[in-house]
Amino acid sequence: MQRIKKNAEAVEKQVAQSLIKANRQKSEVQIIVVTKSVSVDDTQAIAALGYHHLAENRPEGLQLKQEAVTDPAIVWHYIGSLQTRKVKQVINKIDYLHSLDRWSLAKEIEKRADHVIRCFLQVNVTGEESKSGLRPEETEQFLSDLQSFNNIEVIGLMTMAPKEADEEALHKTFRSLKQLQETLKQKAFSNAPCTELSMGMSQDYPIAIEEGATFVRIGTAFFEE
Repeated sequence: MQRIKKNAEAVEKQVAQSLIKANRQKSEVQIIVVTKSVSVDDTQAIAALGYHHLAENRPEGLQLKQEAVTDPAIVWHYIGSLQTRKVKQVINKIDYLHSLDRWSLAKEIEKRADHVIRCFLQVNVTGEESKSGLRPEETEQFLSDLQSFNNIEVIGLMTMAPKEADEEALHKTFRSLKQLQETLKQKAFSNAPCTELSMGMSQDYPIAIEEGATFVRIGTAFFEE
């Protein structure tokens, strides 16, 4: 617990510094604690510190953590790729999906969801072959086609920057997603307000915050030794 508390203090300090640099308010950024690779004990510890937005990337991990962390204040995020055949195991147990990246997944969510699912459209800004996501030029048509669905609300966009990117490349990647988000927001799609940006992880969240992230997904920085 002491290790996690100390790490959390360091994260909060870094977030505050980035917000000051960008002239933004703390209320503009939601920290999501990525618990996908940590124990139930560590998950319970971070929740006890008041972090209520938690993220998993596998149905089994989500079930395990939800059984262990029963606080009704917890908000559950699903990050990473979601296989179409596993949608029914996940979709009605989460509050946010960060990886809507293809039409087959959207159709399965529409079929299985018993309430409106808040989704981030995953965008492959840099065009890396190893990453999932729509190309930026595909996003507008995708959102237009989704207007016939009742159970999907695209609240924003998500991307992951290249792991080996330098600061200049990180700024460019995150700034590009911000610009795309602003463009799509202006289109005023009925079920896609597109006001949010999910970008930034443990290695690059300070730069993501500087470039407009409203949700940052931080795991290692909270739990490392």
